[in-house]
Amino acid sequence: MSDTGALATSAKELVVDWCAALEHAERRSPHTLRAYRATLLRFLSFLTGHFGAPVTGSTLAGVELSDLRAYLSHRRAHALSNRSAAREVAALRSFFRWTKRARGIQCAAISGLSTPKAKQRVPRPVAPAEAKDLAAVPDDASWTQKRDAAVLMLLYGAGLRIAEALSLTPAALGGETIRITGKRQKVRQVPLLAQVADAIALYRESCPFTLSPHDPLFRGTRGGALSPGVVRKNMRSARIALGLPDTATPHALRHSFATHLLARGADLRAIQELLGHASLSSTQVYTEVDAAHLLDVYRNAHPRAE
Repeated sequence: MSDTGALATSAKELVVDWCAALEHAERRSPHTLRAYRATLLRFLSFLTGHFGAPVTGSTLAGVELSDLRAYLSHRRAHALSNRSAAREVAALRSFFRWTKRARGIQCAAISGLSTPKAKQRVPRPVAPAEAKDLAAVPDDASWTQKRDAAVLMLLYGAGLRIAEALSLTPAALGGETIRITGKRQKVRQVPLLAQVADAIALYRESCPFTLSPHDPLFRGTRGGALSPGVVRKNMRSARIALGLPDTATPHALRHSFATHLLARGADLRAIQELLGHASLSSTQVYTEVDAAHLLDVYRNAHPRAE
């Protein structure tokens, strides 16, 4: 498409093409796609009212820093947090990088838009005994209970994201390791602990469906792929039954995996590889977790802590 044609193109059409590029070329997660698309549609709606006319490629090329700041101020009026504002800026930057590269539409002002500073939240790990209790199953457990226990064991024992655990196939289980396909289709190998392997074997023996090598390992009650919502719901029920805090979520089990490895002397680089983090900075948050745990111990145990 020529530059002239791109400038006349409806901005909504550009957003559709951009989202397709995010999905197929950059392999962004469905969650990121939904969030980024929603941000851009809000932005276009704002610009339509702001300029009083339909938004085209030409409009986007003429957006100034004051317009971008006006949009963020508009969003702030809806109680947007710094963390959410930072995500919106990231979406806008991604979009304008694509318009420049793919359509020749350059918004020079985007480079001057600063990212709001968001306080990094320190993950709250689940204690090892609590993680064990969450994955415990009675002797007369149903196949779905065994399935749920196996999933939770994977989250804690292998440090997986929910999406990674639910995308596993029997073929990905390779003896002492698991082949994980993570974000942006990055593949990594994670050790398969004996307890995790036992939990998976117990589930597979009782599952009423045929588990073909390249089909989803974990199934719902009708035989389809298990839904992340079911995992979260079951975790919530187990948490309530065991009297655990609201912070004991499926993702907290992944945090616990990293925190407990760090506490036992594991190298940050090794933890980075096991978690599938693209950068070491994403993993370094666990040093803060460990420090936070030590402070909690100090405050609760030291006679002069108060």
